[in-house]
Amino acid sequence: MTAVTPYRSDLRAGRDGFWQLVRAEWTKFRTVRGWVAGVATGALLVVGLGLSFAAGSHASCSKGPVEVPCPVPPLGPGGQAVEDRFFFVHQPLDGDGAITARVTSMTGQIRKPDATPGVRNVVEGVVPWAKAGLMIKESTEQGASYAAVMVTGGHGVRMQHDFTEDVAGRPGGVSPRSPRWLRLTRLGDTITGEESPDGRRWTRVGTARLEGLPAQVRIGLFAASPGDLTISPNAAGGSIAASRFAEATAVADRVSVRGAGTGGTWKSDDIGVTMDLDGVTPHHPGRLERSGGTFAVTGVGDVAPLTGGSTVERTLTGAMAGLIAVIVVGVLFVTAEYRRRLIHTTMLASPRRGRVLAAKAVVVGSVTFLAGLAAAGVTLPAGRRILSGNGVFTQPVPLLTELRVIAGVAALLAVAAVLGLALGALFRRSATAVIVAVAATLVPYVLAILSFLPESVSEWLLRITPAAGFAIQQSVPEYPQVIAHYAPVAGYYPLAPWAGFAVLCGYTAAALAVAAYRLRGSDV
Repeated sequence: MTAVTPYRSDLRAGRDGFWQLVRAEWTKFRTVRGWVAGVATGALLVVGLGLSFAAGSHASCSKGPVEVPCPVPPLGPGGQAVEDRFFFVHQPLDGDGAITARVTSMTGQIRKPDATPGVRNVVEGVVPWAKAGLMIKESTEQGASYAAVMVTGGHGVRMQHDFTEDVAGRPGGVSPRSPRWLRLTRLGDTITGEESPDGRRWTRVGTARLEGLPAQVRIGLFAASPGDLTISPNAAGGSIAASRFAEATAVADRVSVRGAGTGGTWKSDDIGVTMDLDGVTPHHPGRLERSGGTFAVTGVGDVAPLTGGSTVERTLTGAMAGLIAVIVVGVLFVTAEYRRRLIHTTMLASPRRGRVLAAKAVVVGSVTFLAGLAAAGVTLPAGRRILSGNGVFTQPVPLLTELRVIAGVAALLAVAAVLGLALGALFRRSATAVIVAVAATLVPYVLAILSFLPESVSEWLLRITPAAGFAIQQSVPEYPQVIAHYAPVAGYYPLAPWAGFAVLCGYTAAALAVAAYRLRGSDV
């Protein structure tokens, strides 16, 4: 009697079998020149369009009839671009010490749109983030480290330090009937801000640690007011933002300072003031009016992180075109097999058809991610250098943020390619799948950033559609203590970077699941 050995496939089950499928799909992918060329084209579009955008961008400022380089914003202690303009009345402080004052009122002026052409329309009032109070600052240089406790136009008492940090105290305004006592104390590198309704019962607002604070600092009173931001509709149905002049005046008395070096003459500095064309006359200067122990300090500008200007992700504008190219590759990676009637052979490689689709997703996603990573890794630093050479200031960002933007764009392209693959398996027609993928990811994004729609509609599009994934590019965060035009047209997204990317991943996972279910229930 002859023993018969049962046939056993060399394709082992489990993880080894899946990775053999991945190797088979990778072999298939790299042997089709059109697919490889498509991914390469997507990467080249990221590089070529990004560098072309940078080369075509120039910036200059006018000083009368003369074009001059635009001033570079100061950098804060964390290396970020900041606004540091305010009026400062101060004394030197050697070592530890404190300053206390009672703020009795806060008033101001705001420039509104002219009701009559040529007639300035200035009204009484303060903007919500006008601020005045007490400050300890490393020096009077713009961008120097500081801590301050303050009253604001519409956000109560706050303690802020080093431009980005903000802590809320008690809400409410300030008036002669309800003054606010403020106190700022230095102990080594630690600054503590306090408030009181009567100068006897004190409540801590916050504490700041300013690393490396020198022995001698400046201590005193300050006032600042950012511009009045108005947002109005444009002709296309979107919005346009405009900021107009505003100033704030705070009246303080019962001012007392203690510590070595204090008790002498008060000095005034209009930190960061700009000059008119003659180079001598201050433009919108601050001022101090003093009567005995009462100080009326008026200031314009802001002490806050800079939210405007060019950002590093602007060098990656080519990602939009690259996204279309990789979507096409993802679609063709599966529809070509339906068109050539090779899908039956592919599915015979595994009885679990979803595993074949997953293997294709791993291959096209990995190849696209690596190509996108190389493209973004070259384009962002090169584009930033070109912009700098053209006089365009690009906001500096931490290294981890820059790496997240580079890797995020690569991941955006990779997931878009997998979405194209899933839609190709679902519709089995190349044109239909490409149109649906592009319409879902790119069209809402373009409509939002070009301000073709009302701002609220644009924000919802970038919340609930796959276009939310573009949020992974945002490098400069929103700051609640800064009034700015936080809209897609200005480079801000309604979702945090990883949250927006998660929306795109969710759509892609759902599309893959539906496509796999359809494969299991069909005869392909």
